[in-house]
Amino acid sequence: MTHELFLASASPRRRELIAAIGIPFVCASPEADETVPEGTPPRDAALLIARRKAEAARSMSESEGRIIVSADTIVVVDGQIFGKPSDRQHAASMLRTLSGREHQVMTGVCVILPDGTTDSFCECTGVRFYPLSDEEIERYIDSGEPMDKAGAYGIQGIGKLLVEGVSGDYFNVVGLPVAHLKRFIDGMMN
Repeated sequence: MTHELFLASASPRRRELIAAIGIPFVCASPEADETVPEGTPPRDAALLIARRKAEAARSMSESEGRIIVSADTIVVVDGQIFGKPSDRQHAASMLRTLSGREHQVMTGVCVILPDGTTDSFCECTGVRFYPLSDEEIERYIDSGEPMDKAGAYGIQGIGKLLVEGVSGDYFNVVGLPVAHLKRFIDGMMN
């Protein structure tokens, strides 16, 4: 990959993942509509929001000549999308729902090459939680970690203590399937 990336994201986790693989990048968080029409399948919702973020980034001068990468990560259980919790009670409700069960983490990724070629993919990873007591849930919420994360947990932080197992790409659960992304960009450029 000879081009620098423009990461259209405010997520510190995504920044860390890109930085760790040694690809030069700049980042900014463009304003994009993150609402989806009711009834939109979860996979399509993640892809739609990722595409909107990438298209918003395209108009930013910093993205010119760079490969634009955007992503949107959602947690899905029983077909229901769990975004970021609105408050403490919402976080507790999400964690109770995830307790002792498997759910899916989906990350929609959109890539725009400097020539305007646009493509996207969605990575899906299964995550199984241990059964959680009310005390565990309250302690975890007290840490503050769940409040800015889809599904009210962060697998890379204290939330790792809630997780019994992962089926698929761990880094997708963190927020960006970097290995798939690298191969996807290489394929687009060939």
